Amino acid sequence: MNPLDIARWQFGITTVYHFLFVPLTIGLSALVAGLQTAWVRTGATGYLRATKFWGKLLLINFAMGIVTGIVQEFQFGMNWSAYSRFVGDVFGAPLALEGLLAFFLESTFLGLWIFGWDKLPKKIHLACIWIVSVGTLLSAYFILAANSWMQHPVGYHLDPATGRARLTDFWAVLTNSTMLVTFPHTITAAFVTAGLFMVGISAWHLARRRHVEVFRPSMKIALAVTLIASIGVAVTGDLQGKVMTKQQPMKMAAAEALYKTAQPASFSLFTIGTLDGRKEVFGVKVPRVLSFLATGDFDGKVDGIDDVQAAEQAKYGPGDYRPVVPVTYWNFRIMAGIGLLTAFLALLGLVLMRRGRLPRNRWVWRAGVLSLALPFIGNSAGWIFTEMGRQPWSVYGVMKTSASVSPGVSATSMLISVLALTALYAVLIVIETGLMVRYVKAGPPSEEDVAPPPPGDDASAEQSLTFAY
Repeated sequence: MNPLDIARWQFGITTVYHFLFVPLTIGLSALVAGLQTAWVRTGATGYLRATKFWGKLLLINFAMGIVTGIVQEFQFGMNWSAYSRFVGDVFGAPLALEGLLAFFLESTFLGLWIFGWDKLPKKIHLACIWIVSVGTLLSAYFILAANSWMQHPVGYHLDPATGRARLTDFWAVLTNSTMLVTFPHTITAAFVTAGLFMVGISAWHLARRRHVEVFRPSMKIALAVTLIASIGVAVTGDLQGKVMTKQQPMKMAAAEALYKTAQPASFSLFTIGTLDGRKEVFGVKVPRVLSFLATGDFDGKVDGIDDVQAAEQAKYGPGDYRPVVPVTYWNFRIMAGIGLLTAFLALLGLVLMRRGRLPRNRWVWRAGVLSLALPFIGNSAGWIFTEMGRQPWSVYGVMKTSASVSPGVSATSMLISVLALTALYAVLIVIETGLMVRYVKAGPPSEEDVAPPPPGDDASAEQSLTFAY
């Protein structure tokens, strides 16, 4: 293996790992804020118990997201210094705003929320968790703006003296057409993730008829959020596919393993082909659907890989501009298939739980618990598709990945780094899972535990702080 291959493996491993926590934090912070709002408005103890239970899981996940996110920042200087030097003036601006504005907003008000129980007025304390939720959205916006610039670079020019990209229009970066469809797609996926996270854990408790007064409302809220967000994922994904076809036609062609230009183009639900994906052995196709996904017209023309390859060679010079087609093809289907499955499960769950019902069939609860894993798989597949489908470019049409790697770092150093980080992340996932399982099994606090402390009761005040840890 050469340094480029190892650097790409490390970036892929650490990025996918980090992205396990990000969507859950975004979605769960808003759901916790919603539950606390319900408690403030109604005074119902069940909502308060639910707020503290899900809030504790949010804190564990938030901490893991911070730890793994720091590595992402350092990687650009470690393994991708040539990339950082070339695009730092553009790429660094949204990342700086994410760190200086959004992250500090999240961290500051999360601290106030943790330690403000029974100390801050209810509505001010509630405002803290809503500000945390807004901060997570701002973080996502700025980071996706940076990533969207890699997909569709705008608002810059190449400095002829230094050969580096220079930022000329920061507003263009923040309102990139790719960004405007990527952000809502990512956020709706985050709410699907948080929704099914709550569904899975609630199903585990409801199967045992434990804490029904807490987990039945949590389950119904989560199912409704999941269904609405799943529809949002489908709509925004459709818009994203049309933008992607215009900006990165190779990615759309690779997503279907379409080598020859077709009009109209069919969408394959399932295909078995040769290892390079060039020849189909067996497939199940739906006529005209790919044309609609790509162009909005069932008779639309979709360029094939061979034609796009020829066009890009003419534009950028000799080279292979094809991504790894089987990886792109299958991750696209995993992402889309899980999106449809989550919507179906959420709708089915709402039907089964209507009018105060609790299903008796244990398979219903098992399906609910297993559904917890679906959005994490779907998010990972979507991220891999997005990044792998752009290859061989790190910045589409401007800078290749092969030119982005650090020139002075040896393959040995990179290999040690990727092995050490992978081992560390394996330990961290064990810790994360252990903490989550421990607190999930413990269940929500009792009504006595969430009762307000009597005035001047230092012991009760000290006990309320234990929630923070």
